[in-house]
Amino acid sequence: MSEDPGFTPNEMMTIAASRALKNDDVCFVGIGAPSAACNVARLTHAPDITLIYESGTIGTAPDVLPLSIGDGELCETAVTTVAVPEMFRYWLQGGRISIGFLGAAQLDKFGNINTTVIGDYAHPKTRLPGGGGAPEIATSSREVYITMAQSKRGMVEKIDFFTSFGHGEGGDHRKRLGIDTAGPTLLITDLAIWKPDPVTKEFTVVSLHPGVTREEVQASCGWVVKFAEALDETPPPTELELKTLRDLQARTKAAHAGTAKGKAA
Repeated sequence: MSEDPGFTPNEMMTIAASRALKNDDVCFVGIGAPSAACNVARLTHAPDITLIYESGTIGTAPDVLPLSIGDGELCETAVTTVAVPEMFRYWLQGGRISIGFLGAAQLDKFGNINTTVIGDYAHPKTRLPGGGGAPEIATSSREVYITMAQSKRGMVEKIDFFTSFGHGEGGDHRKRLGIDTAGPTLLITDLAIWKPDPVTKEFTVVSLHPGVTREEVQASCGWVVKFAEALDETPPPTELELKTLRDLQARTKAAHAGTAKGKAA
């Protein structure tokens, strides 16, 4: 990006991700960027969206972004809270989740995710938080959306560990394994919007964010990027979208700062 567009790449990513959600979606929300995107959608164009977090909170409407799935803000604002086994067996594995929203430490071109280790599993360079419920979300949600900031370290030719199954080796790999859900259908980064090729399932850039070039996308990706023939430009954030996101982040920062002070005291 050459001149200041009035918004950051991360803001563009979050808002582009929020736009993909519909009012009637039942969304299994990951912590971090997915949580921000889902709540911006709830506060703007999708007020009736049902947000579900892994701890068992259903229809939650947090005023601030949660620090983790165990954040009390989720339970306090939920329509109801169910046991984790019920959440997974009845809601997720029962096919009631339309969108699973995931992040990734490492991602390959077929949407396979690593959140377990960087390097060799027995002697890793970095041990990550792990999969949690993400492996089940990746196979049982009707569709999966992924958000992450682009980098060669994060978007790699081959992930170091297979935490969550995307499209495997590509093509009909999911179907051959008996997985009947669609898998990753959308990848939103801080530079572009990607969708899987209908046949190969390799992620392809379909829209560049304002001011972003093809060269910038390729420079921050570890595989050879494919671009759609009809390449779009992502509409910039509206004033309402930016204000909603920034207000949400400001409330979150203030709330968490207060918590930190309270603990210190």
